[in-house]
Amino acid sequence: MSDPPAVDAQSLSKQYGSTLAVDSLSLSIDRSTVFGFLGPNGAGKTTTMRMLTGLVEPTSGTATVAGTAVEDRRDLVDHVGLLPEEPPLYTELTGREQLRFAADLRDMSWDSVADRALELCDRLDLTEDLDRRVDGYSKGMRQKTAFVQAVQHDPDVVFLDEPTSGLDPRAARTLRELIVDTADGATVFLSTHILPVVEEIADEVGVLNDGELVATGTPATLVDRADDDGAETDLEDAFLELTSREAAWD
Repeated sequence: MSDPPAVDAQSLSKQYGSTLAVDSLSLSIDRSTVFGFLGPNGAGKTTTMRMLTGLVEPTSGTATVAGTAVEDRRDLVDHVGLLPEEPPLYTELTGREQLRFAADLRDMSWDSVADRALELCDRLDLTEDLDRRVDGYSKGMRQKTAFVQAVQHDPDVVFLDEPTSGLDPRAARTLRELIVDTADGATVFLSTHILPVVEEIADEVGVLNDGELVATGTPATLVDRADDDGAETDLEDAFLELTSREAAWD
């Protein structure tokens, strides 16, 4: 029997009062894939990620991540890593203490994740600052720490929301390389507004607009579909066409 998809959602919806934030989203993502998840502000991207990581219950529909139902939070936590747009860091802790704390929350010993965590810190030029308190960290340093704690336990699926926010160009490049490395064995669900990053590293892309998944495919496929007048186009052009109210794609 073949392994289940890394992410499988069927008619997944979330409603808040009279607002339908996500509308019947169906999606299947293979393992060892970088999946770029795009959409305008308010499209429902964060709500989707929160449902897939077990933080919010769907109103209807079903979803599994690494073969585990998203409602089963106790088992799901072992399979996922999450870097939200606002990283959950305790500023009174040092960077090293924060990473230890993140391991403790998963009932994992520091020894079991330390080698991977410290290797990531080294690649992100964070090692020399690990024993400083987080309240003295820059935004970029906090972002690096949050990335490490999201992946140090080697999850099956990593959800990243604007992971390069606050990083200088060198650190952003290193993080892109780490995302690609992570996908060698895991799946990365990447939400970002930086479309050149998605075009560079994503294997597949999904575009969400007004809570509906309006397109999926490789970056090249979406670009080709937007290039119907012979003009040179890129993923940004495809995104703008897909998310315009007049867009009507098959």
